[in-house]
Amino acid sequence: MTARTANDQRFREFKMPDVGEGLTEAEILKWYVAAGDTVADGQVVCEVETAKAAVELPIPFDGVVHELRFPEGTTVDVGQVIISVDTQPGAGPAAPEQAAAPEEPEEPQGRQAVLVGYGAAPSSTKRRARKQPAQQASSVAAAVQGELNGHTAPGVAGVPAAAEAAPIAPGTAAEKISPVPGTGQASISGRPLAKPPVRKLAKDLGVDLASVVPSGADGIVTREDVHAAASAATAPVAEEPVAVAGAPAAGAVTDFAARETRIPVKGVRKATAQAMVASAFTAPHVTEFVTVDVSRTMKLVQKLKADPDMAGLRVNPLLLVAKAFLVAIKRNPDVNASWDEENQEIVRKGYVNLGIAAATPRGLLVPNIKDAGDKTLPELSTALSELVATAREGKTSPADMSGGTVTITNVGVFGVDTGTPILNPGESAILAVGAIKLQPWVHKGKVKPRHVTTLALSFDHRLVDGELGSKVLADTAAVLENPQRLITWG
Repeated sequence: MTARTANDQRFREFKMPDVGEGLTEAEILKWYVAAGDTVADGQVVCEVETAKAAVELPIPFDGVVHELRFPEGTTVDVGQVIISVDTQPGAGPAAPEQAAAPEEPEEPQGRQAVLVGYGAAPSSTKRRARKQPAQQASSVAAAVQGELNGHTAPGVAGVPAAAEAAPIAPGTAAEKISPVPGTGQASISGRPLAKPPVRKLAKDLGVDLASVVPSGADGIVTREDVHAAASAATAPVAEEPVAVAGAPAAGAVTDFAARETRIPVKGVRKATAQAMVASAFTAPHVTEFVTVDVSRTMKLVQKLKADPDMAGLRVNPLLLVAKAFLVAIKRNPDVNASWDEENQEIVRKGYVNLGIAAATPRGLLVPNIKDAGDKTLPELSTALSELVATAREGKTSPADMSGGTVTITNVGVFGVDTGTPILNPGESAILAVGAIKLQPWVHKGKVKPRHVTTLALSFDHRLVDGELGSKVLADTAAVLENPQRLITWG
């Protein structure tokens, strides 16, 4: 067994998995381990956020954490290595690798050099000078590659001879030497460490990041560093200023960027934005409205709260709205469908996966209750409570976020009367429920204060025509106006 094979078997790498169907990237929210920690097969090592949910990742082998490849807050492509583990921590240092010198000045073969951790194994390989017109550029590349490979490269003009190979520590200038993807060659980036929003701020303020003294962890340039550099670079005006009406005083700096906050669009917000744009410009939306007296529904809510069969369950108006909507869909099953653009077909669903839009700290999530149309009222209450609680904790699974057929969004909790909701991609209808308020209402020939709300139903006009959409909305309103219809229609 060669030294390289032994090292590959000893140091196991864990790659970012596809934790949801079709996902291409995920953001590392939190590491639960650090270099040197002992881990066991199945132990959760980090939490990542995908476009659908926050997911905890377990490590698939035992050992000691050797290296964390990415810091928290980094978005990593699926398939990239995020952590390496030494599965034989008592075996001592990694075995040195031996490699034969190539006959031709080819690119180095085998494992690419890594920047943090045990690094590339020492090698006695000596490279010949590459036959290129730009001899110095070739020699610089050889010197850099020599340092990464662990041997001393000859000195060249403008480049000192490489010192004895040593591990590269995080946060040093040498750490900025990184492999060029797909080549195995090394390049010196020379770029200061800073996040994209900070780079944009520096560009807007005309600040050279290379001249900024970083104060962030691991030498990262922060927004405050950029503002400090911009302020220091501003010199007072020596000449007598000319007054201009409406203009700022001489020497004053109008820094609009300092009063702006830029938030990277990623994770749930990025997925929601893409989905809403795709839906709005793909499915022809139609929205209809109806205002309904829900006083009887509000009385039923109070009765159900006192019902022993509903003890311990959460009973609220949204529960009865959901049940009314499901009854309306049962009476008008053609609305529960989707549009297949590729095959030019309407796909009618024999099940109802009811999505519930939930506002969470991570953004708007729309998990759905599978087979909601088949559930009893207590079962629906349990499923609804678990769904909302899980979403707000950020623990919704990708499976719970996919496969929805229709959705309810309760804008009434914010005191809003109604809205024109946008369909979730692949769904046929979405019902918005407005605030329930006491309003003057004609009831039995007299004006009385009644609990009133406004419902808005948006639907895909390619597969739901005006008649069908109107029937679904009218039936939902009829059940809420007279909940007794839950028995006769349900």
